[in-house]
Amino acid sequence: MARGKIQIKKIENQTNRQVTYSKRRNGLFKKAHELTVLCDAKISIIMISSTQKLHEYISPTITTKQIFDEYQNIVRTDLWSSHYEKMQEHLKKLKEMNMNLRKDIRQRSGESLNDLGYEQVVSLIEDIDNSLAFIRERKYKALGNKIENTKKKLRNAEDIHKSLMLGFMRDMTIHNTV
Repeated sequence: MARGKIQIKKIENQTNRQVTYSKRRNGLFKKAHELTVLCDAKISIIMISSTQKLHEYISPTITTKQIFDEYQNIVRTDLWSSHYEKMQEHLKKLKEMNMNLRKDIRQRSGESLNDLGYEQVVSLIEDIDNSLAFIRERKYKALGNKIENTKKKLRNAEDIHKSLMLGFMRDMTIHNTV
């Protein structure tokens, strides 16, 4: 009994799609295994499902790295060189940024000032003045908050004291009238 031909298009129902994916994945892996055993082929299959799950098959006689190495040798290309170059450029930029930041820190702490010109010294002084103003502002704000909290605690303690005194005076007047 032959099956009818199905139309190849995306399966809209999520459950049916997942079941079809699972069955066809297993069938594909079975065929890959058969090819490996029957023909001594080196096979690597990497699949990522729509639910972001990784499924892979690799021939038992080879590693994924060896597959990629053989692919590069046969195609005569380097898969990683452009990525490596980009990483090297990024590393160079980060090192330069790090060096500049360290230099700025040394200058702000009073070291390495001999290399600065007049305009750079003036700019450094302005930066330090701005930083000091900012620090003072934050310090005054923090002190102001502490003072406000202390005043609130003092008012609260005074209110408690007043209520205790009123209670005491009432008790005294009631006690004296008896």
